[in-house]
Amino acid sequence: MRVPLEWLRSFCDPGLGASALATRLAMTGTEVARIESHGVSELQHFVVGRVLDAEPHPDADRLRVCRVAIGEAENASIVCGAPNVAAGQTVAVARPGAVMPDGTRLKKAKLRGVPSEGMILAEDELAIGTDHDGILVLDPDLEPGTPLENVIALHTEVLELEITPNRPDCLAIFGVARELHAATGAPLEPAPWTGDPGTAGAVPGVRVEVQDPDLCPRFTARLFEDVTIGPSPIWLKARLMAAGQRPISNVVDITNYVMLETGQPLHAFDFDRVAGGGLVVRRAEPGETITTLDDVERTLERDVCLIADDQGPTSIAGLMGGARSEVGAETTRVLMEAATWNGPNLQRTSTRLGLRTEASARFEKQLAPEQGLEGQALAAKLMIELCGARLVDGTVDVGGPGPAPARILMRDAKVERLLGVAVDTDRSARVLERLGFEIERTSGGLEATVPPHRRKDVSREADLIEEVSRLEVLEELPATLPSRRGASGRLSVAQRARRRAEDALVGAGLSEALGWSFESPDLAARLGVQAGWTLENPLSDDQSTMRTTLLGSLLGAVRHNRARGTDDVQLFEIGAVYGIEGDSVSEPRLTLGAGTHSSTGVNSGAPVPRRLPRPPLPDERLRLATVLTGAMHPASWRDPAPTRADFFAAKGVLGMVLDALRVTWELAPGDDDFLHPGRAARILVKSRD
Repeated sequence: MRVPLEWLRSFCDPGLGASALATRLAMTGTEVARIESHGVSELQHFVVGRVLDAEPHPDADRLRVCRVAIGEAENASIVCGAPNVAAGQTVAVARPGAVMPDGTRLKKAKLRGVPSEGMILAEDELAIGTDHDGILVLDPDLEPGTPLENVIALHTEVLELEITPNRPDCLAIFGVARELHAATGAPLEPAPWTGDPGTAGAVPGVRVEVQDPDLCPRFTARLFEDVTIGPSPIWLKARLMAAGQRPISNVVDITNYVMLETGQPLHAFDFDRVAGGGLVVRRAEPGETITTLDDVERTLERDVCLIADDQGPTSIAGLMGGARSEVGAETTRVLMEAATWNGPNLQRTSTRLGLRTEASARFEKQLAPEQGLEGQALAAKLMIELCGARLVDGTVDVGGPGPAPARILMRDAKVERLLGVAVDTDRSARVLERLGFEIERTSGGLEATVPPHRRKDVSREADLIEEVSRLEVLEELPATLPSRRGASGRLSVAQRARRRAEDALVGAGLSEALGWSFESPDLAARLGVQAGWTLENPLSDDQSTMRTTLLGSLLGAVRHNRARGTDDVQLFEIGAVYGIEGDSVSEPRLTLGAGTHSSTGVNSGAPVPRRLPRPPLPDERLRLATVLTGAMHPASWRDPAPTRADFFAAKGVLGMVLDALRVTWELAPGDDDFLHPGRAARILVKSRD
């Protein structure tokens, strides 16, 4: 996620430079991948100017010679090609010596024989927008010569953050600011969604039905009328550009701005283009199609979650809207949707359609249902301010907030036992309160109420202790030596055997591959073997079963290399394979019962250990496999025609491995269905496969 520091510091400014701030965030567990500079780096040559007159160029029809006041004794003569330049405008001016965002240094020049002492700037030339059709016109009350940086955020440093899947709250500028507040103690501005202008209750003329609440835990919507579509103000465009978003129009920009600031994606419907005035959240019908905002017609499967109206699909929920209800220049009524979608389902939809958006990246991590109204509150304020919109009374709210917040006891003694140092209760409470937890003191500790945005991440006492340690204590933990003697450090017999096999394979010129433990069920069908255990929540359809062979990942690596022009591939893998469905190992686990009854029938209340079976687990076995294609080694002047991979080359590699393991072996005809019947063999060690 891109975090412009100018935006971040508007909520929390600890007074740290970009590098120091990145280091502080990294120490709390938020990795900073890189720091980059966005916009104008040398600010002193950019000023506010006023066009005193704009005369036609004597030798060019499309150019004008402008006399511009820039706060100096003499006015500047600037040749400008923008069609909208006119006398009386207040404009942004780059004087000679200015360095543009692309690195070009501006010099005095002659354009068609007329001297030009600077440049009157458009949005894109300042990296604060995409408009190049005309110059940027500023507030007429600004004084000529005012440094442009006092008017527009011309420059900001941007942190590229690597947000872990358990922290979707940090996929928001305010979420990162809250983290920075907790880490440094710097003041935190109020949340941007405070002061909601909206009201509860039904919205006249708007119908919403959620047929599949498992896919949509919460759906909120608000209706805005008298909307004026136009460009966004410069400050909003500048922030979007720095965050990597392209400004489009005020309504669309508001949805993106709210998503980046609060973490809650929104979608705006042109309500006059919603057939029947109602929306239904449902699963797609097999083969149903929708043309999305990128003008691509997409065919949908049954499991895809849709928002539909009386004419059919109008949005792929949480992923991309439909072109039929797109907000355009003629839009006057906007229905603003902020919903919570099922993360795993949306991730599967995104993978199947080959479509991933900023919105889906957030929904995949499972946002809190409470965030919907937070996003609506900020969007309503911006719609009224920037679009002149009128907010219709009421808010559609189907599903409501999430489960009641958990209350977790954190004991000082447990903190000291886990961290090795005592942490004062007040100190722990201060850290947790900064993160949004509600705290009550208890005897020997505290009780914390988990805020909705941390519901999925903090569920037990150890999680609270982790929050305190990463933000306050980690750097202060003393270095201590182990209190007991460790292991001898020698490899086991199995480890030594694996090491010898790896050395032999590398010595034979093979490279080691590491594949997923999951595979497609189609692979088993193609190889004629039984499929492995089915995963309850797979990463994708192509990785929905546990692998029963290493061949899938190795053959996939060969296909990947060949697609890129590499035909000579020699790979090996040593890894786990898993038994077929129903072939399992069940291990008992020790639990505590609630109590026992004595012979008199009185419950003693003492917890009694008892053994319960674990859920069945796949049988796991270690296997070795190799794949050879093309030439066994590169051609050279000594060997211009190297040996090609064939049965005998594979036998030679096998011999090197088994000889390194010091085992006696022999070959017998192979009978696997997926291998060539005359070129396959089984390996026998002590007459066994």
